[in-house]
Amino acid sequence: MEWMALGTLEEIPARGGRYVETPLGEIAVLRNENDEVFAVSNQCPHRGGPLSEGFVSGKLVFCPLHNWQIDLEKGEAVAPDSGCVKRFPIRMEGEQIWLGLQEITP
Repeated sequence: MEWMALGTLEEIPARGGRYVETPLGEIAVLRNENDEVFAVSNQCPHRGGPLSEGFVSGKLVFCPLHNWQIDLEKGEAVAPDSGCVKRFPIRMEGEQIWLGLQEITP
C-alpha cells in the first residue's frame, strides 16, 4: 500500500479536521478529543457536505450542512439517516501521521 505523509497531530484541529487532495479524491482527516485520527471521503452521503469542516465527538463526525452523524469506524450514517462514506487507514509514527491510499473494505 502507498502511504502519504500528512504532518503532525497538532496540524489537525482537535474535534475537527482538514482535507487533503489525493489521487483518490478529497479525503477528510479528522481528530477527536482523545487524539484519535480517522480518514474518510470528504463528502457527506446526504448532500455532499464537507465532512472536514464538521464537528468531531468520540467516533462521530457531524456534517456541517444538516448535522448528519457519520460513524468514523464504520463509515455509516447513524440511524434514522442512511448512507456511507469510504474509509481509509491511518498510521501514526510518533507524532507523524500517514494516510493509506487504499479504501478500507468491510
